[in-house]
Amino acid sequence: MELVEGYGWVTLVLVLHLVENIWMAMQVGAARRKYKVSYPIMYALESENPKANLFNCVQRAHQNVIEFMPTFVSTLLVGGLQYPRVAAAFGLVYIILRYAYFKGYSTGDPQKRFSFGGGLHFLMLLGLTGCTIGFTLHQFFPTAV
Repeated sequence: MELVEGYGWVTLVLVLHLVENIWMAMQVGAARRKYKVSYPIMYALESENPKANLFNCVQRAHQNVIEFMPTFVSTLLVGGLQYPRVAAAFGLVYIILRYAYFKGYSTGDPQKRFSFGGGLHFLMLLGLTGCTIGFTLHQFFPTAV
């Protein structure tokens, strides 16, 4: 199998997303230490920890990224087979918007997750889905797409 020219951009974006995810996981670990939330507790209770909300927002921000990871990775890799540069561009903007989402959410105010365009990552997923649909259609109708 030979990959299309430019597919390296897709794999570069994948690596950047993995690095971002590792960084976010480290932020959760740092928040555990800072707010004294021990393992295996996923979410702290305010009745037991006055800083629970601050930790929970960091934890939830990372958890949301993990929840969307299968969708992001699959549409990036498959859509990139037909439209590598377009998929890589959508993917790169997705990573930037996910960073904004994480930083805003980590303030302790869940509404700030939408600051700086943090909620617009859904549009990037929509674009990646379009790339994947285009690839799929091309498999059935090679001359039409």
